[in-house]
Amino acid sequence: MGFVRRQAITAALTANAIRPLPGFRAGIPAFFAGWLTGELAPHVLGLTAADAAAHLTGSRRDWRGLALAGASAAGLAYLVHQSRQAVTVAEDALVEGLGVDYVEQLDAKPTPAELATPWGRIANPFAFRRAARKAGIEVHRNISYAPYGPRGLLDVYTSEVTPASGAPVLLQVHGGGWTIGNKDQQGLPLMQHMAAKGWVCVAINYRLAPRSRWPAQIVDVKAAIAWIRENIAEYGGDPDYIAITGGSAGGHLTALAATTPNEPEFQPGFEDADTSLQAAVPYYGVYDWAGASGLKTARLMRDRFLQGWVVKEKFSEHPEVYEQASPLLRVTPDDPDFFVIHGSKDTLVDPGQARSFVAALRATSKRTVVYAELPGAQHAFDIFPSIRSQHLVRATDRFLSWHWSQWRREHRSGPTVGVEDSGAPDAT
Repeated sequence: MGFVRRQAITAALTANAIRPLPGFRAGIPAFFAGWLTGELAPHVLGLTAADAAAHLTGSRRDWRGLALAGASAAGLAYLVHQSRQAVTVAEDALVEGLGVDYVEQLDAKPTPAELATPWGRIANPFAFRRAARKAGIEVHRNISYAPYGPRGLLDVYTSEVTPASGAPVLLQVHGGGWTIGNKDQQGLPLMQHMAAKGWVCVAINYRLAPRSRWPAQIVDVKAAIAWIRENIAEYGGDPDYIAITGGSAGGHLTALAATTPNEPEFQPGFEDADTSLQAAVPYYGVYDWAGASGLKTARLMRDRFLQGWVVKEKFSEHPEVYEQASPLLRVTPDDPDFFVIHGSKDTLVDPGQARSFVAALRATSKRTVVYAELPGAQHAFDIFPSIRSQHLVRATDRFLSWHWSQWRREHRSGPTVGVEDSGAPDAT
């Protein structure tokens, strides 16, 4: 591929990352074209500069390609700057939602190094095993929690500093449009970070559509919560404190599980199990299956995808199925504390869904509601360590650590789990 063509492709990808193609049909290709470019902007910028420098050393210079490289470099520098804004946006959201003195209530205050961009980890974003070894993390793999073969398995993450008992628990639910995905593919930056600080993290598989139609997916999440309550003490976890997180479809399941504790309709055969949760952190979730928000994008998702692939029932014939599955319509005063995170440039799930859900929570819930809308962020920005995802991992850590500290003070004395007292290396 010639220099001009390489730079033309880079320029097009950069432009789409800055301003993704609009529209429901364009949303999927716009995501794939812009996601990696946006989150790997420093790497693409370095490659663009190296390509241009190599071209300049040759005997023939094509100024069209150099002009495109210059435009791409400017756009990529803008994307890097935009990603670095995530630390400020997330911190402002935490201060707004938790109060200006929330940091004073943490067991261990964040250091300036923790608020800085972790360039060392970002340089090699896919070195998950190396990061886990450095942090002393152990993964207990493929534990059965439900009788569905590989789809009924979970992994438990602990570390060298996990206490013998009483550690807070974080449940990770993968995304993938309720039809694809695996427990060891998503949420790794956050789970490694939290496990290195003494938390017990659990990542689950669940049955997938269309082979297993709705509500199999939320039933499995509830079954996993019930399993955690019965078994997590064996790994040092506190069965009375479970926070939940997940992205995309996992964000939907996170929010729905949090807003429907102990609902018999989602707990067939284990109706008496306690599936309540203490905190929820959905990333770029789907909150409106029924189209109640009035968003055209929500209705299109319902009619063109959910009906045929996940629910296998028409909304016009069974609207109650979609309404029961919509976290937006399941909000109550007793919902747990929420930290809702979404990207402003998400082309797969309209950020308007997150805004509507947060508005409903703030109007109804008696608990804390924090919302961070990240400028320029696409869908799935947290899959691997990037500038933006690392700042959000640390912001999520601060939210969860604040919540764990508050909960522990309210309910009982317990072990302090934090980076300063653990002495563990930072997994990120």
